[in-house]
Amino acid sequence: MADAITAIFLLITGLIAGTLGGLLGIGGCVIMLPSLAFIFNYPLPVAIGTTITAVILTATSGTIGHIRMKNVDYSTAKIVAVSGAIGAGVGSVIFFYIANQVWLLNLILGFAFLYVALRMVYEGIIKRKMPERTGNQVPGSKSSKGAIGFFIGIITGIVGLGGGYALVPSFIYLLSSPVKIAVGTSLASFISMAVVSGAFKLYQGIVDVVAAIALGIGTIIGAQIGARLTKVVPPWVIKAIFGFIFLYVSLKFIWEGYLAL
Repeated sequence: MADAITAIFLLITGLIAGTLGGLLGIGGCVIMLPSLAFIFNYPLPVAIGTTITAVILTATSGTIGHIRMKNVDYSTAKIVAVSGAIGAGVGSVIFFYIANQVWLLNLILGFAFLYVALRMVYEGIIKRKMPERTGNQVPGSKSSKGAIGFFIGIITGIVGLGGGYALVPSFIYLLSSPVKIAVGTSLASFISMAVVSGAFKLYQGIVDVVAAIALGIGTIIGAQIGARLTKVVPPWVIKAIFGFIFLYVSLKFIWEGYLAL
């Protein structure tokens, strides 16, 4: 359980995560999780459980903001939220059986962050030259949306990541969604996954509740700052820089997993 001083540093970490998340259109979990694991030295299962619990606050706050901006496709959000919640339950059961296999969790997270790194480098250096799609819906069939939700729900249940990390690029690259609609709809869809995954991990006793609240509050505040910074700092520049940072994070997770074999 985090003490008062640690809680303050966690609040600051959440603030940074929320600011970068608001600026880059990524979930704060991709910053919070490695911070808990490598800076605050939380055991990896607890880092995962605490992160996904904190993201409940982040996703809820972000959803309210995007609803006001009319960036949520409700029909898609309902399908993905339901299928994703089921997937999160399945993933959480899987996590229950592999939580003690830290080497395996490290490898899974390592390759997950490798994807994040490559995606951010791509979006920062290449995609910035591509035209933006328009519209107010996420295209695609109900079955394809349900499949995406279920698969990402499983990932969420296992590694505590989802939202901007997986749903946003799935909506954009697989279903050809406009970016703003993808971001808003992913947040609305992800709340159910985070709640289910967080509930399982609370039951397992691997959530530092104080830390989760501190991180969650920090990300809520930081997201508002990040949204305003988009008018000043070109997001593609920061994406390119952090793409290489996350490349380091991914290799560190993979290396830790290799050492633990």
